[in-house]
Amino acid sequence: MLRRHWTCPLVLVFLLTLLAPLPAATARPFAEAADTTSTVPLPSLSATTTQVAHGLRRPTALVAPHDGTGRLFITEKPGTVRVYHPDTGLARTPLIDISSAIDESGNERGLLGIAVPPDFTESQDVYLAYTALPDGAVTLARYRLDESRLEPLVSQPHAEYSNHNGGQLAFGPDGKLYWSIGDGGGSADPLRAGQRLDTLLGKILRIDVSRTCGTLAYCVPADNPFVGTAGARPEIWLYGLRNPWRFSFDSADGSMWIGDVGQGRWEEVDHLAPGQGGVNLGWSCYEGLEKFEGGTCPPGEEYTKPVFTYSPYTGGCSVIGGHVYRGPKYADLVGGTYIATDYCSSTVWAIRPDGRGGYEQAEIGEMPTQVTSIGTTAEGEFYVVNDLPGGLHRVSFAHEEPTCRVDRTVRSWGTGTTVDLTVTNTGGTAVNGWTLEFPLALGQSVVSDWNTELTQGSNTITATNAPYNATIAPGASVALGYLANHTGDVSAPPRFMLNGDACAVGR
Repeated sequence: MLRRHWTCPLVLVFLLTLLAPLPAATARPFAEAADTTSTVPLPSLSATTTQVAHGLRRPTALVAPHDGTGRLFITEKPGTVRVYHPDTGLARTPLIDISSAIDESGNERGLLGIAVPPDFTESQDVYLAYTALPDGAVTLARYRLDESRLEPLVSQPHAEYSNHNGGQLAFGPDGKLYWSIGDGGGSADPLRAGQRLDTLLGKILRIDVSRTCGTLAYCVPADNPFVGTAGARPEIWLYGLRNPWRFSFDSADGSMWIGDVGQGRWEEVDHLAPGQGGVNLGWSCYEGLEKFEGGTCPPGEEYTKPVFTYSPYTGGCSVIGGHVYRGPKYADLVGGTYIATDYCSSTVWAIRPDGRGGYEQAEIGEMPTQVTSIGTTAEGEFYVVNDLPGGLHRVSFAHEEPTCRVDRTVRSWGTGTTVDLTVTNTGGTAVNGWTLEFPLALGQSVVSDWNTELTQGSNTITATNAPYNATIAPGASVALGYLANHTGDVSAPPRFMLNGDACAVGR
């Protein structure tokens, strides 16, 4: 599912284990919401969780059937599906048990994903993604609840390595079923699967499970982008992915958000317009926005950029893609905002189109440790499950004004840039000793700094107070800055954390 990463103890890690600009994208990321979006600045948001159930066995995914029952279906890695209801809690007896079909060898294999179709009330069908016995083939199957019967539909061999299985299932606004599969595992795409069209590895697929076609237990939609392309698997919708562990559709505008787990330098989030199939998301030519050394870069290819990246040097290891919030309870706060997290750092990322073709971003809290999936109720409220110790948590949001503001002044020339930062204490108590953390744009490297003790790790900056400016009284400010080299991108840092709290960002 995710990958192992050196920043997490191996016993706890579950799942996912040079500078050059990207070529021109095949299409702009979708950046206009079709529904009302909150105008609350992202740093003014706070996300918290409340545990509502425990005793789950390595939960991996959750989904809500739109059947009026208020239930959540939760997959467990060994091969069971549990039911949670807010009034009665977690049911002891599994709704589904396919453990006899599951290959759970290795840390990342097991029952990985679940989806319920639009006609669930009538059909009583559930769709499951898992790694199958005897050799770990990633498999999509239909489970008929009224008959307790498992019907495998699609299988992709995945025997060489046990990691990078993907596993997300979701019905799109078009009623088709989408399924993500990782690149086959190992490290650095040894199968060269990301850029190949003759394999389902490293892809997101789109199929019609409401019909059968010939010998297939499903149909390939005629408008899939590679139908009729010689040597290509027609089920492919998107390619160039490493391990798209979780993706989702915005229920308001139909756009697609993808959290793709990185190799070790960059985690990324992609955002695509409704119906934007055939897109190459870059792996293994690119990891995030950066050219991947030793990757596969077929000539003539064009790649679509991610809309958000972050470095694991912040303590993360595997992005956990989430959803755009469209529920009623917190619509005035986070409506239209995409929420994601990271398996190791537990950071809550808030990302939102800014209406100008770009994206706002902020860190707005922490999830429980080792979250594996973010799901929603039928009404659109958020829950998360975490791997160890195996719990279910309800997510809440609040308006919490930041206690700091950072104003930026940038001057650039040739291959150099200076950035002056003014940090203001907007809270009611003095700050006694401070650390300011922020990311640099790709290709920027700090040469010198002033009024701070500054260190750079990958693109992540940690600036600590000097002895003479450690205290910031309420309403007071400190000035600091740095000189950096750049390779073309002279943009200022987009977000700041002062002693772990998100700051408002001024000019």
